[in-house]
Amino acid sequence: MVARQEMNQGSGAAGTPPEFTRAVAGLRAAAFRPEVFCEEMPAPQRIAPYAAALSADVTVDDDEVATGRLVLLHDPAGNDAWEGTFRCVAYCRAEIDHELATDPLLTDVGWTWLTDALTAHGAEHVAVSGTVTRVATESYGSMADEPGSAQLEIRASWTPVDPGDLATHAEAWGELLCTAGGLEPVPDGIAVMPARRGQRGGAG
Repeated sequence: MVARQEMNQGSGAAGTPPEFTRAVAGLRAAAFRPEVFCEEMPAPQRIAPYAAALSADVTVDDDEVATGRLVLLHDPAGNDAWEGTFRCVAYCRAEIDHELATDPLLTDVGWTWLTDALTAHGAEHVAVSGTVTRVATESYGSMADEPGSAQLEIRASWTPVDPGDLATHAEAWGELLCTAGGLEPVPDGIAVMPARRGQRGGAG
């Protein structure tokens, strides 16, 4: 994984708060399953004074089964809505079985994937919020023979209780992507060999 700082003051800018530097270091320390390719992406410039961002794809047998991004925001002045000075903003999109799109419990299950992942990784947080959206596509006319498709999108944000431990939050986001993409959980007691940082593919 590569997670260099992307800030509207510029990477490594003078006056960068040390707590933000430590938080970004936490993102760098995150380990993901070999199916996850994670890299830096440009961070949003106008939401908060400081920001860093990651993007990730989950690939199984050369097929992309999920994609997403994680943005870390920091406002030293604090934000009442955040209940703190840091905010994690996550996005996940995954292809799902077309028949699942009509399941009335699908969105509830999708939200549980996020909250369970945060809990499982010990990513303590407050003020979590978000949405889960399902999108089903049907084809008609000359395209009527094409099978329908469906996607699930999860958008969420939360405030980390300990901004110095952002690795656990990034790893929970990585688990969300894998779960949404249909990967089986790693059995308890089995160590995960993370993908080589900055490299696409499964070599650890």
